[in-house]
Order: sequence, then structure tokens, then C-alpha cells
Amino acid sequence: MTFRLCCLLWICATYLLTAQTLTVTDAMGDPIPGANVFTENFEIASITNLEGEVDISAFAKAPYFSISHLGHLSQNLRYPDLAQLGYVIVLQDDTSEMETVVISASRFEQRTREVPQKIVAIDNEEIARRAPQTAADLLDLASAVFIQKSQLGGGSPMIRGFSTNRLLLNVDGVRMNNAIFRSGNVQNVISIDPFAIDRTEVILGPGSMLYGSDAVGGVMSFSTLRPRFSRDSTTTLTGNAAARYATASNERTGHADFTVGLKKWSFVSSVSFSLFDDLRMGRHGPDDYLRNEFVVTDGVNDTVVRNDDPRLQVSTGYDQINLMQKVAYRPNERFQHGLTLIHTATSDYPRYDRLIRRRNGNLRSAEWYYGPQIWTMAQYKLDQTQATGWFNNAVYSLSYQRFEESRNDRDLNSTILAENDEAVDAVNATLDFEKKYGDDRLYYGAAYVYNKVHSEGRETDVTTGSSLAAPSRYPDGSTYSSLAAYASYKWKMSERAVLQGGARYNYVRTQATFTDEFFDFPFTEKDIENSALTGTLGLAVTLPREVQMKANLSTAFRAPNIDDVGKIFDSEPGSVVVPNPGLKPEYAYSADVSVSKQFDSDFQVDAAVFYTLLDDALVRRDFSLNGQTTIDFQGEPSQIQAIQNAGMARSYGFELGMRARISPSCTTTAQLAYVNGEQEEDDGANSALRHAAPLNGNLHLIYEKSRLRLDAFLIANGEIAFQDLAITERNKPFLYAADENGDPYAPSWYTLNLAGSYNISNALTLVVNLENLTDQRYRTYSSGIAAAGRNLVTSLLYSF
Repeated sequence: MTFRLCCLLWICATYLLTAQTLTVTDAMGDPIPGANVFTENFEIASITNLEGEVDISAFAKAPYFSISHLGHLSQNLRYPDLAQLGYVIVLQDDTSEMETVVISASRFEQRTREVPQKIVAIDNEEIARRAPQTAADLLDLASAVFIQKSQLGGGSPMIRGFSTNRLLLNVDGVRMNNAIFRSGNVQNVISIDPFAIDRTEVILGPGSMLYGSDAVGGVMSFSTLRPRFSRDSTTTLTGNAAARYATASNERTGHADFTVGLKKWSFVSSVSFSLFDDLRMGRHGPDDYLRNEFVVTDGVNDTVVRNDDPRLQVSTGYDQINLMQKVAYRPNERFQHGLTLIHTATSDYPRYDRLIRRRNGNLRSAEWYYGPQIWTMAQYKLDQTQATGWFNNAVYSLSYQRFEESRNDRDLNSTILAENDEAVDAVNATLDFEKKYGDDRLYYGAAYVYNKVHSEGRETDVTTGSSLAAPSRYPDGSTYSSLAAYASYKWKMSERAVLQGGARYNYVRTQATFTDEFFDFPFTEKDIENSALTGTLGLAVTLPREVQMKANLSTAFRAPNIDDVGKIFDSEPGSVVVPNPGLKPEYAYSADVSVSKQFDSDFQVDAAVFYTLLDDALVRRDFSLNGQTTIDFQGEPSQIQAIQNAGMARSYGFELGMRARISPSCTTTAQLAYVNGEQEEDDGANSALRHAAPLNGNLHLIYEKSRLRLDAFLIANGEIAFQDLAITERNKPFLYAADENGDPYAPSWYTLNLAGSYNISNALTLVVNLENLTDQRYRTYSSGIAAAGRNLVTSLLYSF
């Protein structure tokens, strides 16, 4: 017995002495879970755990072995060399375009060369170098994303001819679109703090298979700062601080975030605060954009005064605060729990494009402002890497969001302030799974969405302060819910070809109750149930000589939400939109092909073409209510309109890109995007697609040497003539310049810019951007506010 016990102890001691743990990290020192460690032909293979560790004692007799992980350069090693490296291997990021890792295409890591869709990624280094003012300006860094603004506190993305509720916003896997996202321009994206973003991915084209309703033209996916754990029992503290100032709006922004890492716990805290004054436009451009006069009011008495500085866009400034707290708990190598809390709020902020409207030659509004835009999100997330018979990886997410907004407007010399307050409570739950079959992957999951809308309208007499009930913008207490399941399979046909396809079934229900207090509707309540089956099939092929081709066929849909079904609002002067409960989903059928060619390590080109057909498109058209075509709304006779399934719309175009290394320290890049399209009108004729952006492009010359980086670049937009404007845009002359005939049109424009960054030390970086050097006066297409004139943006970034 004693002899057997001694033998057992000797065997255990021998194992402990010979067992050796290897730790794999990235360049930042963070562990890399899921890294593959293998010998030739995979005779011996293993994988790192959540702490980036793996037992490599079995590799001791191998002549060499390899370590690989998506998004990092692989390494070949000999076992005897590990002792000199302290049994820690650092994998460097793979910066080649074809090896970029994306998550938005399946919610799990994939190489871009294996993803059929075209995806544009913006990492935190690019965000830091450009120091964008808001998340909308961050998206503007992505080629093929066009940003429209109605006020300084705004930013509405357009992708391939689609915008607003036909594009999906996603934060840490949680859909931000809610039941009152409208077809008009929305500014919810500014609630996302650009300083708290670790990475942004934009899917160009439909994403309904994975994300459900609304993902018709594209998906914008934001990943916030990641928790970091300590590799041992010590506590780590890392963080960032930033200060930013911009001359065109007298912007003052401050930011700080820090991460505390323990062995099993990690805490991430982030806060940003911004103050914006009125924005100054450029000196050279159309006089139509000048702010020659504005209204001064004490809340009761209104006076129109002359603007001594017409380039100053009076009534555009606002404030904003962004807060985020994350807590992550990793009890073992198989599970990681995460809690994310986000709260953002703006001050009241003016809607500038409404303040410059005129009626009978005079300014129409004394006041027009949004109340605070408030967004709160709480998310619990569980990542599981413990393989089962059903999956290898799983992500469970449950979130709650609350959106608050209001609209407040008063006509010039009127005593009545019209007020509409809205709030949406949103619950989202998702289950996502990845099952590995060798090199193939099965992705599947389910999603549930529930929204409840609160809406109130009132009219306040500003002279007495008394209020009376008025029509609410939406039916109060209405709900929107959906239930969906999806599955997608990625078949690696060979080392050069990947075929991926999938389908999603969606059930959507919209419920609303309408009162007859203000309008005699021919209905009192409506319960609309819709379902949709969407799918995608795509092929990604890497040909010899570094040619990569992708082709993708997909369908998408958008179910009518509460904004479509039950909204009451003045869409434009003399028109009012009323509820229409007889709606059904609109469907999109899309095809796109892209090709990229890496001629050598110094030169790469890429091109993509796309076509999307939108059937049963939900558009605003003239309507009748109880046989009437006009009603009196807020004291003005107005044409009755409603959202309707009215015909088809088409969007098509191309995107071109180029990157060339001129010398070891000089690189040039260029992008060009063209979008066109048309939609059917009531008379059967076609008109221009409203959200088709003009021809636009950029050209960069980048110099990098040691601690210095300089980027001189040109941004240019083409003209949209009056006859090429959408019919709805022709009725908004206050947004555009006037041509020689006095008709509205969008002039072409360009800006010359210089962006520079200098690493003063490993911890301190100075960023200086000189925007619009020639002081051009311009508006981006469909925008109600002129862009900044010559603008000096200075940022100081500190990391520890």
C-alpha cells in the first residue's frame, strides 16, 4: 500500500513538473481566448481558455508548432525557445484588409474574406486620430455612409439610398431602433458616445436575416469599450482622458474612462460632456444659406432682429452628457457575465431647419426645439465557450431601453406653444449560437422585441402658463412586438471558397387604440399581425494573384411600426399625416457583387455594384379621412396624408476604392460612391429616390514617420439639379440654394482638410485637425444646417 501511494505521488509530481502553461496575449497585453495551438497536419492541437492559457506539455517533442487566431498574425515556434520568452507569446494584429475580423456578419468572429457582404470597419485608433464630434460624425468616416443634418444636434445616416427606419442601429448587440423610428431624418445616433466606442462595423446592404425588421439598407454596429481582466492576482488599472476644442462651434468636450481588472472581475467606467455654441458657416458659397435675421423672444414677446454676423447660425448650440458603466465577471474559463449601463442626455436643442422656414415672406416660427433626448440602456450578457452537443459558443442577451424625446414649437407672435412628449420602453432578448463542424459553421438563434409607446400632446398659453390637452403624436399605450428565429450555415468549400446562406422567420404585432377626442377616426383600435420570411445566399472566393470576389443575394423587410400606423404630425407646411392602420410590410430584394485586387503589398483596388428593389414601399401619399382630403391642424388648413404601401422603389449604384503605398512613409487612399434610384408616384410616374445621396468621394495623402502622422485630404460632393431632386425635396426650398430659375437645388462642394497627430510620449497624444481650409459655405444633401466653415479642432489624449 505504501509502495503504491509513493508511485502515485511520484507520477503526480512528474506530471506537475513536466506540465507547462503557455499564455497568449495581444499587443495590449490582453489574453486571447480561443487561439489555436497545433502541429503540422493537426496531429496535436489545443486551444487557449478565456485567460489565454493552454497546457503545451504535449508539444514538447514536436519539431515546431503554430499559434493562430482570427485578426492576428500567426507564429511558428520551437518548444525550446519558449523558456526564453517566459512562456508568453504576443500575437500582433493583422492589419491587412483581407484578414480583418468582423463580428456583425454573424455575431461571432469571422474573417472578412469569408463574409459575402461588404463590411466597413472603423477601429478605436482611427476614431482617436480623427476625434469625431458625435457618433454621426464617426460614421461619416466610413466610405459609402452619408450623413444628413437638420440641426447641430443631429446626424441621420444614409446608406445605398436608404435611411432612418430602413437602417438598423446596434449597440453591443442590442437593436436601438424602436417603434417610433420614422421615415424622416432621425438623430438617435448622437446618443452614442464616440469616446466610449471600441469598434464600429457597417454592413452595406440588407441585414434582415440576422437582425430582423428595418435592416433594409444596412446595419451600423457599435461595440463599446471592452472589460479587461488581470492575468494574475494583481489589480490592473488602465484608462484614457481626452479634451477637445473646436473653433467653428466653440465646442468644449471632456472625457475620461478607466478600467479596473481583477482575476475574475473587471469594471469599466466612462463619462463625456460636451458644450456647443452656435455653429459658424464658411465664407465662400451660396448666400441662400446665410442667417440674415432671427427671432428674439422672452417667451411671450417676439422680435425679428437683424443678424450682425450672418455666417453665425443662431440657435444651434446645445449640451450633452454620456455615462457608461460596465461590470464583467468571469468565474472560470467557460463563462463570462456582463452588465452594461448607459445613460445619455442632451439639453433642449433647436431644430434649425424649422427656424429658417418662412411664411408670407416672414420667419414662420418663434420657437422650434426638441426637448432633452434621453436614452438609457441596461443589458445583461452571458458569453459561454463551453462546448456542448448543440453549440461551441453561445451569447445570451437581455436588455431594457428607455427613449425620451419631445417636440415644442410656437409660431411667430402666437401665444400657443404646441408640445408633444414621447417615451418608449423597449425590451430585447436574443439567443445566438455557433456550432463548429470542422471548418464549417452553423449559426442560429432567436430574438424577442417588445416596445410600449407613451405619447402626450398639449397646448400651453405662454402668457398665462395654462395648458390644454391636444392631439398626441402617437396613440398612447400602443405596443409593438416581434418574435423571430434564424439559422445560417457557412460552408468552407475549399481554402479559397466559402458559401454562406440562411433564413429568418419573423412575426410582428402592432396594437394601437385611437380616441375620438380630437379626430373622428373611422376606427377605434387596430391589431395588426404580420409575418415575414427573409433569406440570404452569398459566395466569397479568393482567386489566384490575390483577387477576391464576393456575390450576395438577399431579401429584407420592414414591418410597419407605430410611427407608420398611428402618427399625427405636420410633415411640411400645409400637410398633416394621419394614422393608417391598413399597412403591411415592405420587402426588399437585393443583389451585390464586389471584387478586390491586391497587386502587391503596395497597391490594392476594390469595387462593388449593388441593386435593391423595394416592393410595397411604405411612403407618404395624399389620403382621405371620412371622405375629407383637408382638415384644420394647429390653426392651418392642411392636406391630409398618410403612410401607405404605394408601389415600388429602386436603388442602385457602385463604390470604388484604392489604396497605394508611395513610399515606406507615404500612403494614398481614395473612395468614390454613386447612388441613384427612383420611386413610383401616385400617377405611376417615377421620381428621384429621396435618400439617394449625390456622387461623393474623398482622396487622402497620409504621411507616417515615427511619432508623427499627417493626413491631407479632399472631400467632394456632386450637384443634384432641381429636376433630379425628389418631389418631396422640391417642396422644401429653405433647405437648398436657388438656381438661376429660382428653383431649389443642391450645389456641388468640396473641402480641403489636414489631420495630424503626434505622440508626445507613449501616454500622451496631440491631435490637430484643420477642417475646410478654404472656408467653403455648403450644406450636405438634404441638410437644413450649413456645415462648419474653417474649423480648428484640437484634442489632447492621455492613456495610462
